[in-house]
Amino acid sequence: MTDVRKRRARDPAATREAILDAAQALLAKHGPEGISLAEVAALAGVNRGTAYQHFETRDKLIAATADGVSDSMFRAVFGDPETIGERRVEQVDIADTTDRLAIFAMDNPELCRIWLLQLLASPDPMADPFWREYEGSLQRFADTDLAQPGIDVEVLSVMMLAASFLWPVWARSHARDDDERRHLARRMAQEALRLCMYGSLRAEFFPEVAERLRQGVAAADPSPSLSEKD
Repeated sequence: MTDVRKRRARDPAATREAILDAAQALLAKHGPEGISLAEVAALAGVNRGTAYQHFETRDKLIAATADGVSDSMFRAVFGDPETIGERRVEQVDIADTTDRLAIFAMDNPELCRIWLLQLLASPDPMADPFWREYEGSLQRFADTDLAQPGIDVEVLSVMMLAASFLWPVWARSHARDDDERRHLARRMAQEALRLCMYGSLRAEFFPEVAERLRQGVAAADPSPSLSEKD
């Protein structure tokens, strides 16, 4: 243990990474309410003082861990951030992207919950890379002829992510084996795609709803995004 600590002391970046890895493991196991900096330091193989040098408070550690989750989600769902600008929205495989999100959420339910709670508490959600790309990619899609008119991209983004992250909790993914988790992820992705493709109501039987939606499209409400408000 002494040798590990001495080696890490000469490599602050590696020490920080070890602390974040430990925090992520404990958060996934116990949730944000069940960890302390002392426990994280012990798992990372560093002393508590070193952990406090990198993260002054437990909240800052959890926030940094959420940033790491955001990066992991980004790579799992969208790929390498360095190549993201090369994608054309017309060439994106929507079904594959939906599958990737559902699988990541099913395999990492606690981490996704931590990330979502941090995003909800953030004064600037657009600062988060995953949220910025997720909502941004939906907006780019909505701006093409491939999409139905009148999509409220912000609302749709929240709905899709919240559903994707809550479904594993409802399905108790932590108690499932790999095959069961893949099946549950597939169910989530299938329903998300079905709703996006077909909806759930047959318009001829709900004329009042159809009229309301037509009026909403015509109104083109210019209200700002909630993430842009003070």
